Amino acid sequence: MSVSRRTILKGIVAAGAAAAAGASVPKAVSAAREPKKAPADAVGMLYDATKCIGCKTCVQRCKEANKLPPDTQMMGGIYDAPIDLNGTTKNIIKLYKGEDGKQSYMKRQCMHCLDPSCASVCMVGSYKKREYGIVTWDPSRCIGCRTCMVACHFNIPKMEWDSNAPKIVKCEMCNHLLKEGKIPGCCEVCPRQAVIYGKYTELLADAKSRLAMEPNRYFPKIYGENDAGGTQVLYLSAAGIPFEKLGLPNLGTEPVPATSEVIQHGIYQGFVAPIALYAVLAGVLFRNRKALTGKEGAE
Repeated sequence: MSVSRRTILKGIVAAGAAAAAGASVPKAVSAAREPKKAPADAVGMLYDATKCIGCKTCVQRCKEANKLPPDTQMMGGIYDAPIDLNGTTKNIIKLYKGEDGKQSYMKRQCMHCLDPSCASVCMVGSYKKREYGIVTWDPSRCIGCRTCMVACHFNIPKMEWDSNAPKIVKCEMCNHLLKEGKIPGCCEVCPRQAVIYGKYTELLADAKSRLAMEPNRYFPKIYGENDAGGTQVLYLSAAGIPFEKLGLPNLGTEPVPATSEVIQHGIYQGFVAPIALYAVLAGVLFRNRKALTGKEGAE
């Protein structure tokens, strides 16, 4: 007797549920684990949208510093004009225009989260917070599963889809330049110092000082101070323009991995659930083989 695909899927779900129920899930999962803090040597960036003029010098310098090819698809192969982060672009400037006439430029790149989801889900440890708290990607470990692309709530990691040996592309704060005593390319060339580089604690203090000194200039919040557990890239927005308008999601203060990891570790404690699922699949294979053997014998 054959077994349908629906039956197999029902069996897998049931086994997973039973295993999860039988596993010893830690109490107060919703409380999650302790939030992570910025390392003592943490560096970062502060982007002040009120200072940006949209010249995109930072975009060009980023490509030069990271040896990234131009993105000419939208302009018929004439010149580099990326419209978003992609396999050749780690840093992009966008323009927000509101119905009320207000507008603002916005710089997008990796946020370098204090508790990064990409590192949490990477099964091979390709993503890690290394020197200075910078979230870096190790190509020698990556297996190309692209789970990081799904997990990142800021939609940052991109893949080199046009390459035969594609790599993940994301801002690593020009860590290769930092090793030479230099600063990230985008911060080096900004003519208005709309984006600056420095120690994380000093940048946070600077942002707070700007809000206090010119409250009418800014939206009353520093994005990244607590959002999603905190990020080492901080943002200031113009008065009357909330960060959601600039594409920065409202994620609350709880880091996503803080809850997801506790749930996963509880369900998969002792590898109970995977073993149960493999047992179901083995049973299905044995049953189908037995049915097939019986059918051949009858013929």
